[in-house]
Amino acid sequence: MIKRSAPYADILHEVVEKDGILYLAGVTGEDTTADMAGQTRSITEQIDALLAANGSDKSHLLSVTIYITDMKLKPAMNAVWKEWLSPAQVPARATIGVSDLDGCLIEVVAIAAKAG
Repeated sequence: MIKRSAPYADILHEVVEKDGILYLAGVTGEDTTADMAGQTRSITEQIDALLAANGSDKSHLLSVTIYITDMKLKPAMNAVWKEWLSPAQVPARATIGVSDLDGCLIEVVAIAAKAG
C-alpha cells in the first residue's frame, strides 16, 4: 500500500511511503533571504520534522539529492551538513548545480527507511 502525507497545493505530497521507505519531496529553506548556511540549516530542521512525523530520523537516510544554484556555495552547505549528520550515518548523496530554484539557493530531495 502507498501512503501519502501532507498534500501541498494539489501538486505534491511532502512524504510518500511504500514498503517502509519514505520519499520526501523537495525541501527548501523557509527564508529565501538567508545565506546558504541558513537555508541549509532550515532544510535540515524540516527534514528532521518530516522524518519524525513519519516514524524515522536522519540516521535512516538512504539517499539525498541536493540541488544548488551556485557551486561556489557548496562548502557552506557542506559545513552545515557535517554539523547535522554523523560521519558514520551519511547517506548516498549527489549535489547538482542548477540555474534556478525560484529564488532559493538550495533544494534537497531525500529518501529514508522507517525506523524499527
